[in-house]
Amino acid sequence: MFPISIPWTSPLVEGLVLALYILLAGLVTIDVLLKKSDVPRALGWIGLVWLTPIFGSLLYYLFGINRVTRRALKMGRLARKQATPPGSTQPDASEHIAQLCDVSGRVSGEPLTAGNALTVLDSGDEAFPVMLEAIRGAKHSIALVSYIFRNDTAGREFADALIEAAQRGVKVRVLLDSIGAGYVYPRILYRMRAGGVVAARFLHTWLPWRMPFLNMRNHRKILLVDGRIGFTGGINIGIENLGANAIRDIHFRVEGPVVRTLMDTFARDWAFTTDEELDEDCWWPKLKAVGHICARGLRAGPDADIYKLETILGAAITLARTRVRIVTPYFLPDPRLQFVIAQAVLRGVEVEIVLPRKSDQRLMDWAMRGHLRFFRHIKACFIVSPGTFDHSKLCTVDGEWSVIGSSNWDARSFRLNFELDLECVGRDFTAQLDAIIDAKIARGQRLDPDCLASERIWLRLRNAAARLLMPYL
Repeated sequence: MFPISIPWTSPLVEGLVLALYILLAGLVTIDVLLKKSDVPRALGWIGLVWLTPIFGSLLYYLFGINRVTRRALKMGRLARKQATPPGSTQPDASEHIAQLCDVSGRVSGEPLTAGNALTVLDSGDEAFPVMLEAIRGAKHSIALVSYIFRNDTAGREFADALIEAAQRGVKVRVLLDSIGAGYVYPRILYRMRAGGVVAARFLHTWLPWRMPFLNMRNHRKILLVDGRIGFTGGINIGIENLGANAIRDIHFRVEGPVVRTLMDTFARDWAFTTDEELDEDCWWPKLKAVGHICARGLRAGPDADIYKLETILGAAITLARTRVRIVTPYFLPDPRLQFVIAQAVLRGVEVEIVLPRKSDQRLMDWAMRGHLRFFRHIKACFIVSPGTFDHSKLCTVDGEWSVIGSSNWDARSFRLNFELDLECVGRDFTAQLDAIIDAKIARGQRLDPDCLASERIWLRLRNAAARLLMPYL
């Protein structure tokens, strides 16, 4: 007997496709109604899945669902067994800055620790030699997580130093982001593994039903040596950070009790990726006060830490009295942050925002130009940095409070990426950061958002269309 052939245009097939469309769109609608707090975004997803049969549901599956929460909570329980953080301290700061620290503590759940020392490392030319020296001097343990780790001369020098450390008996763990390191064949990862380094990729998968993880990236940059010396900031590992035409960026050498938060963050990510608990003493030495900076680790990510950094930055701008300064390579704040910036300016707070004249992503440049048109009536001061791409990430408030680390001022950093920043309280350290910002402003040129509104119509349309992608850029 011959099999029964059913034409694709038959009423049966059309009925099955219609039923599948209604089922998928209905399931997405239920998920959106129960889980999406942002009304415009919820309406957008519901409209997309009903107006774009099946394809809209696929897009929601890939980009609209947060699947990390349950696993992240498990990871947090593992980490809490590994370390007991010190109690929170009361900073020697103005009353409103102390109030901001209280808000940050309640939002983050992390203690503000006294006795930390931070050294500013300007670009890879300063940072890489100090980091390599620390790796080569390691005695017990090395933990490293990096978003980008290139297989170039700079990357291979780091890889070889890590291999040499592993071969002399140091416990080495390296975690690379799956997208940033190269999804298909990250040669630098295999180079380290071949040399005896235990290395893994964060959220790497070939399973189609886990592909939505690809939109969530580990953007943290942390190096820890013997659990005592930490490095963090914005610098990835690659040759583009070295030389006269290098990307301009800022990194920090960290010592003191706050290093434990860096180690705790790495241990969470490592357990999440490999199920290995880093609970040996070599990862968790006792940390003494070595400086005068109060600091707190701020984790952000699409898990239990979502919205935390965004909330703290919003509180910082709200409580500011005289001046807020922001340096970021990508500036696409959502309406909530845009509102608090506007309110700060109306209160008489001086708001200075330093951006690169040209970033490393053309689509991001278009989106930022499209977004800045909506700052025409917000009298913040925008400065663009000339020359090579400035990837620095700094924020200071009233000369006393600052945030440094890996986060950009965009939706990806606030809601999709796993990030790590440090909240720092101290007049001397904030003055160092303000001096760096002063130098950037002196070299830069003021940007008037009114000029963007008078660009040719096709440029405004292009930029406005790119801006629609801001939740995922």
